[in-house]
Amino acid sequence: MSEESCRADVWLWRARFFKTRSMAARFVDEGRIRFTRAGAEGRLDKASRGLKRGDQLVFALGGRVVAVRLEGLGDRRGPPAEARALYAPLEASE
Repeated sequence: MSEESCRADVWLWRARFFKTRSMAARFVDEGRIRFTRAGAEGRLDKASRGLKRGDQLVFALGGRVVAVRLEGLGDRRGPPAEARALYAPLEASE
């Protein structure tokens, strides 16, 4: 994995969408995340799939739809403020 990308399960964990990396990996492996890169849409099917800045993710979590664009990859699982800097919410029209 290059420094410009990060495993999907690791990024979801660092961004604090999941309490554990294994929970994030299971969620990805179940095909529950829609993924868009450079206009090409699909589903994340493997936890080891590399995510890059600018990728867009859409998934349902806790009864709500989460739509975000990756703004950073992060170096660690930091405090919530640091985690929120890793993504930007997408507007419904995007």
